[in-house]
Order: sequence, then C-alpha cells, then structure tokens
Amino acid sequence: MALSNIKIGTSGFSFPDWRKGVIYPQGLSQKEELLYYSKELEFDTLEINASYYTIMAEKTIAAIEQKTPDNFEFVVKGYRGFTHDPFDTRLGAKKPSIQKAFLDIEKFISSLSPLREAEKLGCVLLQFPVFFNPSAESFEYICSCRKAFKEIPLVIEFRNKSWAKDDTFDFLRGNDLGYCAVDEPKQPRLMPFINEITSGTAYFRLHGRSDKWFNAPMEERYNYLYSDDELSDFIPEIKKMASNAVKTYIFFNNCHAGSAVKNAQRLKQLLKKQGVLF
Repeated sequence: MALSNIKIGTSGFSFPDWRKGVIYPQGLSQKEELLYYSKELEFDTLEINASYYTIMAEKTIAAIEQKTPDNFEFVVKGYRGFTHDPFDTRLGAKKPSIQKAFLDIEKFISSLSPLREAEKLGCVLLQFPVFFNPSAESFEYICSCRKAFKEIPLVIEFRNKSWAKDDTFDFLRGNDLGYCAVDEPKQPRLMPFINEITSGTAYFRLHGRSDKWFNAPMEERYNYLYSDDELSDFIPEIKKMASNAVKTYIFFNNCHAGSAVKNAQRLKQLLKKQGVLF
C-alpha cells in the first residue's frame, strides 16, 4: 500500500564537497543550489542545520523559503544555545543560564515567521547532546521548551543511551512531543535505533555508521554510504512509522561527499519499488 505521508530529504543542502559535479553541476551558483535540490533532485523537504550554529536572520529564512515550491516543507534544527550550551560544563563561566536559553528560544521562534506564514514549517527538531542525562531537571526543561514553542510541532532527539526507556517515551507522548529515531554508530553511550511513535510526527535521522564518531573531524564522522541491504532493512520500520503517524520525515545526515543525497534518492527508489511511495 502506497503511503502519501512520507517525506525524505537531507540534513542541509549547501556543502563545498557537493559542488563541482559531485551533486551540483559545475558552474551552478550557491544561490541556485536549493532550487536545484528541490527541482532537479526532486526533494520535497529539507532539514535546516545552519540554525543549530546561529539564530538565523528572518530575512535569510524568508529568502530560503521563496526558493521552494508550495508543497515543500522545512524542519528547523534548534539552536545550540538552548539545546547544548546550557548543559555543557566544559564552557565554564561562558555556559549560558537557563533564562538566557529561553530568551534565545523566543528569538528562534520569531525567526521562523516566514516558514510559518508560508505554511512550510513541518516541525522543529531539538537534538540534545550525549551529556544531557535524564533527570527531573531535564524532564522539566523539555516540558518548558514544549510550552515555549506553543503550537509549533516539536521532535526530540536524544544522543545519550540512558534515555532509551519506557519512561522517556511515555513522557513524550504525554506532552505531545515527537521522538526522533536514529541510526548511528553502535557506541556504548549513543542511542540505538528504537521505532517509537510518540506524536503525530514520526521522525528518522540516519547519521551513518562511521566508527570515527567521537573526537573526529566532521568529514570523517559523517563519511558513510549506506548499502542497499542496509537501506532495505529499514523499509519495514518506515512502513510502521508511516502507518502510525500523520507525517513521517526521514533525513540523511551522512552528508560527506554527497552520500546523503545518494542514499535519500536510493531509499525513495526502494520504497517505490515496494509500493510504499507513489
């Protein structure tokens, strides 16, 4: 049975090693890359990752929105100032306060106005780091984030394996928070793949399986190309997601050398072959 609620894309779209014929043709300007991504590569969704590093200007997000067709949807990754930095003890005196984090959330929400007005905002992804451990304070913080974002759909990604328990998923369901299932290296501290649907939004991020995950340059960390067998193994899980959610987002974050595009396109082909996608 074909399912119409699955959207597949990549985590980011503008990378130097996608240019010069790897993904984008020689001579294509950076201003034309998103249009090429949506029109020529035929993707109808994008996970914006630049928003993790800075709160993007509203005019920048407006310019991005205007380059996409009406049926296109964006997911915006939460700014590190409210997902990572308040919990990073390595920052010492530079570690922002919780009060500062919620001021940043207000600014972040304001920056999303162009996507919300165009009805192209699918949800916001809050990815919490491996040093964000489950505790009463952590659950309370996530609850406060839910309240701050009001009606904007939120999806939570945990990196720390200690969140992999029923209490976590019950908490997410009780607060209308989506859960981000992940495929990532099998490291002792990292989350395993768990297919849990906790809201109307199902979400799946594929980070690759590089054994050079911790303390490695970004290009090594995400340097992984999934095989057809590995992608095929996920098809039953994707069917389950799409059958139990209103909308299902699948994003490839193995962006090194265009692997994310290659895998996303191949997964779409495999799903169509099995009659899951139109």
